[in-house]
Amino acid sequence: MIPGLKQHPKVDLGLDATPIQRLSRLGEELGVDLWVKRDDCTSLTFGGNKVRQLEYYLGPAAEQGADIVVITGAVQSNFVRTCAAAARTLGMDALVQLEDRVPKNDTNYRESGNVLLNKMFGADIRYFPEGEDEAAADANLDKLADELRAEGRNPYVVHLGLEHAPIGALGYCNAAVESKSQMEEMGSLPDHVVIPTGSGLTHSGFLVGARAIGWDLPIHAICVRRNADLQRDRIATRCAETLKLLDGDFSISSDDIKIYDDVLFPGYGQMNEHVQEAITLAAHLEGLLVDPVYSGRALAGLIKLVRDGVIKPGERILFIHTGGLPALFAYQNDLVS
Repeated sequence: MIPGLKQHPKVDLGLDATPIQRLSRLGEELGVDLWVKRDDCTSLTFGGNKVRQLEYYLGPAAEQGADIVVITGAVQSNFVRTCAAAARTLGMDALVQLEDRVPKNDTNYRESGNVLLNKMFGADIRYFPEGEDEAAADANLDKLADELRAEGRNPYVVHLGLEHAPIGALGYCNAAVESKSQMEEMGSLPDHVVIPTGSGLTHSGFLVGARAIGWDLPIHAICVRRNADLQRDRIATRCAETLKLLDGDFSISSDDIKIYDDVLFPGYGQMNEHVQEAITLAAHLEGLLVDPVYSGRALAGLIKLVRDGVIKPGERILFIHTGGLPALFAYQNDLVS
């Protein structure tokens, strides 16, 4: 349905359409008609939204005959963990750079969750102390890739910074098409979509994909890393770049970019009462797990949008669950008193 996607190489990571389910008890608690797109159920090592993105990021890697993938992210990065697994699926090695973005040094955070999985996949793990300097983290990846080339390797670098095209957003253009088709089959198109926004690939991809197929509904994005002003500029840039990748003949307006940061404090990867409540409500009312960094914070933002009246009583919401569940084990000291 989006012709511009066909020109971009992708790999097959076993991704099938993920289910959409009704969250009737949590919806009743909030007074809305609540549905969830279960991208925590994507294939490959605990799933999550990064599988869709990596199908496109690793397409060029496979075409170039890469033998090792190089990527950077926070210590408990889902992107890094999924990339390490995807590399193994494709017969490649992985070098992962873990950035110190979160002021946590307990053993669970440093050794469990995604870090444990990276070790199980045999990834070469490096640490980078300047966790909030995105350009520096990407530049260090290039340095590591040069070192690998000097050793006779053929690395492929997954760049996530603004200096590089948002190839992974293409996976969420597909997700928007998939979501609309599924809900049309159920006879229940939503009034709102709620999605997390961090690197911007999931958010911008879904927004561009929705508008590309004429799906004009509010897409509310919940900040997980930067404040709303910084994130709004980032998403405007990412949407424009994604449109360029698709050779799109339409634009994304400022009114399309709805950013919400009221549940961000005290910052990326840090718990607060809103996130704790969201995790507890989802688990107790639905048996649904959401993580402290992305999906839990996005659900917390959804709850606040309802309570603040941005989303009206009885309206239908599609919540995009982006996974991240291994991080629950890294945050167990925050989750269980």
